[in-house]
Amino acid sequence: MTPLVLVPGMMCDARLFAPQIAALSGRRPLHLAAISDHDSVEALAAAILAAAPLRFALAGLSMGGIVAMEMLRQAPDRVAGLALMDTNPLAETDAAKARRGPQMDKARAGRLDAVMRDEMKPNYLTDGPRRAEILALCMEMALDLGPEVFCRQSRALRDRSDQTGTLAACHGPALILCGRDDALCPVARHELMHGLMPGSRLT
Repeated sequence: MTPLVLVPGMMCDARLFAPQIAALSGRRPLHLAAISDHDSVEALAAAILAAAPLRFALAGLSMGGIVAMEMLRQAPDRVAGLALMDTNPLAETDAAKARRGPQMDKARAGRLDAVMRDEMKPNYLTDGPRRAEILALCMEMALDLGPEVFCRQSRALRDRSDQTGTLAACHGPALILCGRDDALCPVARHELMHGLMPGSRLT
């Protein structure tokens, strides 16, 4: 069975994928990637590729999807299938870049919890029965990772490249998955990705 590499979102770790791990661990080898050690998307992708099986299926959520697209760019022949979830193939906008510096300053000043609570978490989830539980997990993961990881990931996102060319060159199977109410990575971004990838399915 083809191994599956799972790449989490910003300030998340393997706990993000607990339901998927429970459902899939008996069916295929799983590799849980970390995106905490480098401050560029290129370096994060290269580090995951260095530890990954020779050929694998790849799934990334949000920032993890951005890293997954860079992995696809660096090693297209190694990716047997791709799932991009609630993510964005475009470079960061100037407005988003401008927000990064103050957020990093607050995190370094010991206010990471405030940044996550006031600026990040409100955009994460729509209303639902498990919203509070999932937001609490997001905060727990973020505080465990800490301010230095927040700053490294913020720099990586700020300086990332446009990946539309990477997706247009991909002809393998791909799942494009998004939430209808996602404000950070709206449906239109996923429709763009789907239009670029002839082998993709949008849901």
